[in-house]
Amino acid sequence: MLTLHDIAELRAHLNPQRRDGQRIALVPTMGNLHAGHLALVDAARRDADVVVATIFVNPLQFGAGEDFERYPRTLEADTQALASHGCDIVFAPSPETLYPQGRDHHTQVSVPQVADGLCGTNRPGHFTGVATVVSLLFHLVQPDTAYFGRKDYQQLTVIRKMVADLHFPIDIVGVPTQRAEDGLALSSRNAYLSTAERQRAPALYRVLCQVRDALQGGEPPAPALREGLASLAAEGFKPDYLELRRTQDLGPVALETRETILLVAAHLGTTRLIDNLPVSLPRQSTA
Repeated sequence: MLTLHDIAELRAHLNPQRRDGQRIALVPTMGNLHAGHLALVDAARRDADVVVATIFVNPLQFGAGEDFERYPRTLEADTQALASHGCDIVFAPSPETLYPQGRDHHTQVSVPQVADGLCGTNRPGHFTGVATVVSLLFHLVQPDTAYFGRKDYQQLTVIRKMVADLHFPIDIVGVPTQRAEDGLALSSRNAYLSTAERQRAPALYRVLCQVRDALQGGEPPAPALREGLASLAAEGFKPDYLELRRTQDLGPVALETRETILLVAAHLGTTRLIDNLPVSLPRQSTA
């Protein structure tokens, strides 16, 4: 496995493989890898001839007061894990490499509608930062497929719309959320939880499951969501949101909507956790 930091080197290694017709897969990450990231690599390895993983803590997607400076940088451990899962190339550029004019003077990509609301409300500018860096990585790697976790479903939806709107010839694959045995969705930020908080954190998934079951049992969304928010508060969470949206485009749920997704973001102590579950609404449900 190669670990590269320079754009010219990356292109020099990928151009011959692309000319030979090899299928290239991309797994973008910010490092501090866990089993959820490695599941993306495993999926890419099954589908492609060449697997490229990127490790880049992207300053554009962190807002004021967020954890950019303290976000864990674990490049040596990450490269070892990627090598053990069959990754071919790790691209780990510096911010100066990707943003030579600085973050405030770089062209940015904004994705309308799907980036609004939910985490877009609580983290203004976040999805512009995500779309910008992902579009840049797509341009540099030129993959045939790219792999993202379904845990951050709004991010996945933003990327899919960006690819459709900008006509990138890339298939976007959403990989199912990886969970600990107690149900907590795997996340690099779980490391911020204290021991006591980690014991309480699986309640987020339990409440999601309770709300999903209520909705699928015919309870109308409005009271089901109110009960879910009350349950989260009782478990010690401070919710940013608990919402039901259309699966395809995160639009509002209407009477005729059947395939939906239940999304949550909540703080436990100083740690912000997100999760989601698909929900198939019965025909008698009302919005």
